[in-house]
Amino acid sequence: MIEPLRQAHLIQAEAARSGFDWPHIDQVWDKLQEELQELRAESSPDRLRDELGDVIFVLVNLARHLGVDPQQALSDANAKFARRFAYVMAHAEALPPMTAPGRLDAMEALWQAAKQQERR
Repeated sequence: MIEPLRQAHLIQAEAARSGFDWPHIDQVWDKLQEELQELRAESSPDRLRDELGDVIFVLVNLARHLGVDPQQALSDANAKFARRFAYVMAHAEALPPMTAPGRLDAMEALWQAAKQQERR
């Protein structure tokens, strides 16, 4: 079975070869905004899943238009998140207690420090 991201990419590439494609990338950006608005407007679990699927499908289409492999982009994002979160958790002893109001802000500050280290 083909992974869903790869399948979406293949479906969209086939549609594009048949001429069923956005001629300008700005139209893909517009479609993404439309789908995000529809997602934000939903509340039922079934409709949320459907709309989130549409957003992901459009993101794969955007990746195709940008010449980016969506699976590799997601894999890279997963690795980046894991690295940064590991940095945050390596400093967990310095964080406020779990229920303290400043915990999230302290975690965000560590997250930003991890980003700065990666950029050096």
